Amino acid sequence: EYPHQENPYHENEDQENMDNENLDNENPYQENPYQENPHQENPNHENEDQENLDNDNPYQLSSSSTCGSDGPQKYCIIGYLQGEQKCFTCDSRLPYHRHSNPNSHRIQNIITTFDPDSKMKWWQSENGVHGVSIRLDLETMFQFSHLILTFRSFRPAAMLVERSRDFGRSWKVLRYFSEDCSLHFPSVSTDAAESVDDIVCDSRYSGPEPSTNGEVVLKALDPVFEIENPYAPNVQDLTLLTNLRVNFTRLFTLGDTLLSRRRRNPQNKYFYSLYNMVVQGRCFCHGHAQHCSPVGGRGDVFTQPGMVHGHCVCQHNTAGENCEQCQHFHHDSPWRPGGERPESICRRCFCHGHSDSCHFDAERYQLTNGQSGGVCDECRNRRSGPQCERCAPFFFQDPQRTPEDPLSCIPCDCNLSGSLGAAQCDAQTGRCICKENVEGLRCDRCKHGFYGLREDDPAGCQACRCHTLGSVGCDQQTGACQCERLAVGAFCDRCEGFWGLGSSGQRCSVCDCDIGGAQCNTCAHEDGQCPCLPNMIGRRCSDPAHGYFLPSLGYFLYEAELAAPLPGSTDQPATWTGLGLVRVMEGAGLRFTVDNLPSSSDYQLVIAYELEVRHRSRAGSKLGILDAPVCLNAGAQYFVDVALSSQSGSENSHILIDSVRKTKILPFESVPDLCTQDDVAVSHPFRCVGLAVSDSQESLLEVCEGIIKSLSAKIHKGAVACKCNLIGSLSPSCSKVGGVCECKTNVIGHCCDRCAPLTFGFGPDGCTGCACDPYGSLMESCDPISGQCACRPEVSEQRCDSCQRGLWGFPSCQRCECNGHSEDCDQETGQCVNCRGHTSGNHCERCEEGYHGYPLCRPCLCPELLGSSRFFATSCQYDSQSLSLTCNCLEGHTGPRCDLCSPGYYGNLTLDGARCQECPCNNNVDPSDSSACDTVTGECLRCRHNTAGPRCQSCKPGYYGNAVQQACRGKCTCDRRGTQVTACPLDSRCFCNAQTGRCPCRTGATGDQCDQCEDGYWNLDGVSGCQPCSCDPTNAVSNVSGQCLCRPEFGGRQCDECGENHFGNPDLQCVSCDCNLEGTLRPACNPETGECLCRPGVSGILCEECAPGRDSAFPDCKECHPCRDLWSGHVIDILRAAERMSTLIPGTATKPAQHRQQQLMLRIHSELEKFHNISNLSMPAACVLMQICGDPGLEDCSGCGGALCTLSTGRRKCGGPNCGGVLPLSVNISETAKRVKEQLQKLPTRLLEYKNKARPPTSAGHKDQYSSSVWFPALMSGLNLMVLASNRCFCV
Repeated sequence: EYPHQENPYHENEDQENMDNENLDNENPYQENPYQENPHQENPNHENEDQENLDNDNPYQLSSSSTCGSDGPQKYCIIGYLQGEQKCFTCDSRLPYHRHSNPNSHRIQNIITTFDPDSKMKWWQSENGVHGVSIRLDLETMFQFSHLILTFRSFRPAAMLVERSRDFGRSWKVLRYFSEDCSLHFPSVSTDAAESVDDIVCDSRYSGPEPSTNGEVVLKALDPVFEIENPYAPNVQDLTLLTNLRVNFTRLFTLGDTLLSRRRRNPQNKYFYSLYNMVVQGRCFCHGHAQHCSPVGGRGDVFTQPGMVHGHCVCQHNTAGENCEQCQHFHHDSPWRPGGERPESICRRCFCHGHSDSCHFDAERYQLTNGQSGGVCDECRNRRSGPQCERCAPFFFQDPQRTPEDPLSCIPCDCNLSGSLGAAQCDAQTGRCICKENVEGLRCDRCKHGFYGLREDDPAGCQACRCHTLGSVGCDQQTGACQCERLAVGAFCDRCEGFWGLGSSGQRCSVCDCDIGGAQCNTCAHEDGQCPCLPNMIGRRCSDPAHGYFLPSLGYFLYEAELAAPLPGSTDQPATWTGLGLVRVMEGAGLRFTVDNLPSSSDYQLVIAYELEVRHRSRAGSKLGILDAPVCLNAGAQYFVDVALSSQSGSENSHILIDSVRKTKILPFESVPDLCTQDDVAVSHPFRCVGLAVSDSQESLLEVCEGIIKSLSAKIHKGAVACKCNLIGSLSPSCSKVGGVCECKTNVIGHCCDRCAPLTFGFGPDGCTGCACDPYGSLMESCDPISGQCACRPEVSEQRCDSCQRGLWGFPSCQRCECNGHSEDCDQETGQCVNCRGHTSGNHCERCEEGYHGYPLCRPCLCPELLGSSRFFATSCQYDSQSLSLTCNCLEGHTGPRCDLCSPGYYGNLTLDGARCQECPCNNNVDPSDSSACDTVTGECLRCRHNTAGPRCQSCKPGYYGNAVQQACRGKCTCDRRGTQVTACPLDSRCFCNAQTGRCPCRTGATGDQCDQCEDGYWNLDGVSGCQPCSCDPTNAVSNVSGQCLCRPEFGGRQCDECGENHFGNPDLQCVSCDCNLEGTLRPACNPETGECLCRPGVSGILCEECAPGRDSAFPDCKECHPCRDLWSGHVIDILRAAERMSTLIPGTATKPAQHRQQQLMLRIHSELEKFHNISNLSMPAACVLMQICGDPGLEDCSGCGGALCTLSTGRRKCGGPNCGGVLPLSVNISETAKRVKEQLQKLPTRLLEYKNKARPPTSAGHKDQYSSSVWFPALMSGLNLMVLASNRCFCV
């Protein structure tokens, strides 16, 4: 302990001046166990103020060791802050009482009682006992928050805290505490906890400082971790307890039990001592209580404010000692820990007033999505269900009464023969639960299709045996079948004259065979299949088979463009306007040949035509229908002549007869070679023409289609095969009606067998458009095979879109101008191409590169011909006057023939394919210098910008930077001490990395300039540069500038010695000397014995106090006035004389006379003891300061005077009533000295009296230890010495 610190154990201190703060009410650690901020809301809403668990019945707190429990026991303290008294007595046989028994230190003393003298009492263990435990037993389960231990002694070197949840039957460790965890708890982790329930060793609360009032704090839940659910099992495991035990396992000592220091610190100086033990927590109520009451309802328990009891006063409809269950009849929601949240409150069961108890059903709670989990027990009034919400079996809810009415359930009224469950009905509606084949409110009739209601029938009724498709039901009494129309038989299972029933799955139906596609109107009895004509399918034979079609009634038509002019018509011939239409002039006509009819029938003749109206070309399609049908025979040839004449007043002088797509003659019953026709019967636009159906009757489309299909099948005696062209069609199949094939692009025809107009190239990809250029062609159409358009004379190409050779500028097509050197030019620009005679230009008007002398164009020799490997020019000029040839050289070449390299270029032009190239010097040479590089090899010879190398690619020695960017500017600044010797030659600049400027360092050196030592090295100024630190691997942490950073107890440059204020063997252990460094020399203690080495003016075992003759204000310890030394010398003489006289007092007497002498000596001894107080009496004056007498000073005797101020009378003047200093103390010292002097003056007289009374016998046979010849002369000699010394002393 340092002398300026507080007394480590507070012995005999003025306790009334101590701060007696109550940790129970103002403890800074008193906070919510689940939240870091103590002012936040308590998540449990219970016991909002955490309080102490250990201020209950004091006998619930016990310890395994208490000092003085069997009788008085002596203990000592460390240091000298208590004056001369260092040892005290502990007597704990009786409880502590401030006046009658203040030395009792039982464990109950640490319980907070809010007394003002709380630090006058404490608990203390026996001396030198390491293993001591303190145990707190609680009356029930509590929720633990904090533990705070306030020590009067040093805190333990090692300890652990345990808790029990089963009243002490089993224990679990909460936390370990030790300054050296690896030594005392080697198996426990010293790392920081990763989760709230990790068990670790804490080193924060086991150090030597402070020596008293040190605290050990344990928080059940480390606030570092966020607690999401305070009721999680692992959190509850840390906080719930019935018992708490603190185990002290190792006393903290100052290392003075080792080596020679054992004599300075005996075992009675070390023990455990506690001022206060605060256990904070709350009664454990799962968040459902605001306060707690005593367990068992006792009224005689201790009820001091701040008391925590264990029985919860439950809220939120909960019950139990810890509110661990829901209250009676409150089980509609599950019990949960928590507070006033709705989901944490037990809800009241709802039983409609028909039950007084219930229980919780988790499955029901889950099925209702948390709406209700309560199940009512033993419902009354004929009720059932989880909430008694429905009537019991055989009863149902009376609609006239409420569910809460005791009489709301009335009996069921069900037919016993038709109902299930012994006439049970629906509890809500009263509807009876019928058997499978029974229906009705009372289950009193069979379902449709069933008959014979009987009680012994499990299904109630039997199924009717009638065919379901042939009957409409049966009689419910007899089961007789009631047949549908067209069905006959006892079971209505036969059709008469129709098809269906049986296994067909169909009711009785008519055959309805297609009038055209079927051979007759009869069908198969089983499936109704009609007999079909060839290639017709379907039950009714109404559809063609795959790959076949039914031609429309307009299938046979004859195109006007295929007809011949009518013989004998007028001079106005018929003209063809193109594919599709024929213009017939007035008086002219057409003859159509019909010779492909296979059968005889009546046919309707229809002519399609268009009119040409003035100012517009066409007026839309029209039909001309012959009024009467024409009878035509199969196998015969007919000519149909159509003659045209205009009516009076008509504007038209001619008519357009339709072609492939529009003008048709309908229908001649035959199967012609339809592929020779164009677009035959493509969705006939006239629908039922020939069947007396009007063209405008759109609503009859479907009817007409059916009639047309039947008629077509009848005419053609079945379906006709599709004849789609495989090349021109997308598939071999055609439409079922009309037989239209699906053509490829630009392909037309009924069979997709030819190209459309203005297209060509019939093939797998269809046909391609002609695309004849309108400016270069004579017509839009082209050859149907090759696609060649008909071009104008000066135009060519397939599409007539280019000029012929020798012309350009389509479509005007001008002749090319090429000066006779070419016949071809560009079609767009007219620029000549393929110029002859080495000419070039848009019009072949100059010589090409490498030639001269247009129009003859001779080759340039620079120095050889163009195209050779030694032509080094772009062009040349011939001077006709000088008759010389001048070459225009390529870059890098020079000379009349370009056979030399320019300055800044190089190349061996004698080699085949060689060229002059730029010198590769990275722009670090003068390009105008002909000697900058070798003209043959290209090696750089005159590098600039501080560069060097065959390509000037590096900085020259002594420089660094980027040579390519001309940045070699910085000089190497290497530190020779740390740079390799070879990189720093004598009398020369050091070399560094040419790019980075980093110097090559010696081993152990680092930095760009090698100007510092690496970690683990030091002494850059050494002969060989940085040297290894060689720090002790065990005792060193790291090194800085060569000084190893040692562990606290080690020192030396390499950490291989005991450190400052430590001693011992560094290979084994270094122990702290505990010397006060303010009072020691350097080193502070002997490295072998640990003895503190005090500086001058300081004394004490630990160099913690001022030496005699010094001011007591440590650590200044100023020298006292010289009079102090004189006074001290005389006092020492007196003490030595008294000590000597004490040694001359005889021992125990054996004879009566000797006994009287011994009594006399004891009285003398008692008087001598008084001299020992001289030292104490004189100690206050032992350090008389030079200003003790006060202002103005020592030499000025006119004022208060000084210690050395002598008056004319020979007396000294020191102080006065109005002077400063310590005059009262001086007066007391003087008075004390006078009293001692008077005692000493009386002492010789009293000693002479003792001498006469105690004169020994003269007999020679009685010489013993009481003989005056032995001790009396010596006693008198010592007495004279004392008197002389006292006279000398007080004359000062």
